[in-house]
Order: sequence, then C-alpha cells, then structure tokens
Amino acid sequence: MASPLHVSLVAIPEASISTLHGLYDVLNGFGILRGVVDAVPDEPPFHVEIVSTDGGPVTLASGLSTPVHRGLSSSKQLPDVVIVPSVVLAEDGWKVGRYPELTAWLRTAHEQGALLCSACSGVFLLAETGLFNRQALTLHWMYAGEFGRLFPEAILHPEQALVVAGERQQLITSGASMSWHDLVLYLIARTVGRTSAQAIANLFALQWHRDGLGPYIVFNGRIEHGDAAIAAAQKWLNENYAAADPIAEAVRRSGMAARTFMRRFNDATKHTPLAYVQRLRIEDAKRRLERTEESIENVAWQVGYEEAAFFRRLFKRITGVTPGHYRRRFGIPNPSATQLKGAR
Repeated sequence: MASPLHVSLVAIPEASISTLHGLYDVLNGFGILRGVVDAVPDEPPFHVEIVSTDGGPVTLASGLSTPVHRGLSSSKQLPDVVIVPSVVLAEDGWKVGRYPELTAWLRTAHEQGALLCSACSGVFLLAETGLFNRQALTLHWMYAGEFGRLFPEAILHPEQALVVAGERQQLITSGASMSWHDLVLYLIARTVGRTSAQAIANLFALQWHRDGLGPYIVFNGRIEHGDAAIAAAQKWLNENYAAADPIAEAVRRSGMAARTFMRRFNDATKHTPLAYVQRLRIEDAKRRLERTEESIENVAWQVGYEEAAFFRRLFKRITGVTPGHYRRRFGIPNPSATQLKGAR
C-alpha cells in the first residue's frame, strides 16, 4: 500500500477552532468506517498534523487553545497537503507580513509539489506567498472587499463554494464558512477516491454546496466612495426600493441630469441603478421567503414586481436558485410541527 499523504493543518492565532478541528476529525475519520464500509482503505490514507510556527500550543481566535504536533523547523519532511483554516479578521483587517517564516515555508512546500488549500478566509495567509496572483480563488463574501484591496491581482469568485486553480491544480480554496466540507470531500475524492469521499460524507452528514454560495451572499451596497450625492440617493433607495419606478424618483431628488446620475452612480457603487435596486429587492424577498409563508406571487408584489414570472427569473439569475428552492433550503423550520413517522 502507498504511504499515507502527509497533511499539515496550520494553526495561527487568527484561526477558527471549529474549522481547524473539524478538518482534523474528518480527515482522521476513516478508522471509524473500517470494517463497516468496504469502500474505505484498510489503512489510514492521511497522516494529519497540526503545525505552528514554533511548535508550541496556539491560542486561537475564540480564545481557546489548541495543542500542535510540531513546528515548521522540526518537520522531517514537507507535507503533501497544507490546509490553512478559516481566520477571523480583527476590526482593522488582515495584517500582511505578520508570518514571514510561515509564508516562506508555504512557498517551499508548493515548490516541492504540495497542494496549498484554504478554508474560507484562510486564503489571506496563502495569498502572501504571491502564488495566487492572477489566479482564481474563493473566500467568504464578507471578506471579499478587504481581500481585493490587499491582493488586487487575484481573481475573486465568492459565489463559488470551491475553486481549484494553478497549472497543476495545486491551489485549492473553499468559500464561506462551512464550505470547508466541500474542500475536505474534494481532497478525499481526489487522493483516495470518490467512493471513499461519499462514505465520509455519509458518516459526518457532509454535503456539497452544489448550487454555489450565491444564495448565501447578503448584498450591501458600497457606500465608502466619497460621492455624497450618490450616497444620499442610495440611502433613499435602500428605504424605497419597492416603490413604483424608484430610479426616476432618485434621479429627480438628486437634481442631476439622468445620464449624469447613471454615470456617477455606476462609478461610485460599481452597479447600475437598475442592478442596485434589483439586488435590494431580492434581498428583501430572501428574508420574506425565509421567515414567512407568503406565496411567491405575494412576495414578488411586496418587493416591487407585478409579474411573478419575471421575479422568479430575476431571483434565480441573482441567487442561482429558484424562490421555491430557496425557501425549502433556508426557510426557518417549525420543530413543533415536525413529526416522526409512526409517532403517536
């Protein structure tokens, strides 16, 4: 049998304990299935270690401490796979250059053929290697603006749950929060086999985000652009998007010529006024689908659309799923109404 792949999970103070330990548990989950599921290997396919810069325990973002197996300099060999778990950014954002030794180690591991992987915002650390310049990647949509400011050459796709890039497909990123499930299942399918990945998915009740992360993204219009007149128009639209022809009214209130308003609005917000209003309306519709039992036709009318068919098409174009699919997935369940089969 081939030697197990050496996987290093990187522990830094900004890391999320749930992602770090979740990845560790899943990658070590094959032993639970041995003798129960024929599809899994007889021997563990991964040798998983948590590593830190100096080999000492690390207090993570939650304030909880995690032990580590070794430091960078004490590793006898470079890993086959490196995973940086999701990180929690402070109010002042990510500080570039905080971990030069770790960044150099990541570059060396990549040069020796290692897969470099990030869960969610862990890509902030990976991007410091420069290996993600002009490469596609994904991360939590909430951090996309900060990441784009620090690493403008990267190509961001926060709507994607998983992105595999690089000439040798060695750069692997997963998107928001729990899409680390997609990352770990992909790694198992790629290195051990699809059947084993499915067995692990069944064991831990993991799911692929097959529809992407578009449905999860919350639209917040860009307001830090310095154009006071457009900011005032945004404020009005944020409160009146469901009105009849809100764009015409916003233009009238601005005192600008329509073409001037359209140009300045697009320059400031990076959206046309029409696209901006559509996004506001769809965000309202998402909340109504999540929290109420209103019909889709009534939801469409409440947010400003008289034609439910048009609303359905627009909703799917923006979120990637239909309104009905969205409600089934994200609607808040009523546990008291849930009955087990056969219960009396």
